[in-house]
Amino acid sequence: MGVVAADKLGGGQHVNPAVSVTMLALGKCDYDEMYARIAGAMGGGLVAFPLFKVLADNLGWTPLGGPEYNPVGDADGSASAMSEFVATFLLLVLIYVVNWELNFGKHHYWIKQTLTAIGIRFLIEVFPTAGPAMNPMLGTTWAVFADGEFPTDHRHYLVYWIASILGGLASAVGYAVYDGNTFFGMKLPFGPVKAKAPKAKKS
Repeated sequence: MGVVAADKLGGGQHVNPAVSVTMLALGKCDYDEMYARIAGAMGGGLVAFPLFKVLADNLGWTPLGGPEYNPVGDADGSASAMSEFVATFLLLVLIYVVNWELNFGKHHYWIKQTLTAIGIRFLIEVFPTAGPAMNPMLGTTWAVFADGEFPTDHRHYLVYWIASILGGLASAVGYAVYDGNTFFGMKLPFGPVKAKAPKAKKS
């Protein structure tokens, strides 16, 4: 419900730096828009966690948890980074499919948002190694809330920023090959795989 409400109230914001960078790569937004969306997402996350704690403390709600990198058994962060990479890759594929490839008619908005929420829940269950966050904003703003400062361990940024963004960019390359889209303004030397709709015959 939160995914649907946030999108509807905000008018289609990304709420996810990895998504914003990916949309930049696909030419769906420019640099200024990407920067504004990432800054807004970070600001929202830094406010949301403390606000929820106040509500939880006063209303008796279950305390909120967040994604955390655990170095036990993953000292270099590679397993957690791979988990975030794959989870974010699949999240973006889901976004492409339900937003750009499928059409659910007059109820398209509500169906696509519901499917996105279900998909996110599924990915959370399947990729638990580092949360998952599938969102650099969530990983970092939760760490700030939990520890009182921005993370100083470089592995945090490897897992939640570099791996997630690379997962998004890998999905963008795949979509560019499929759809014939550009990647950072460049036409790829292969694709599109997607068949183009036949031109309407002149009457």
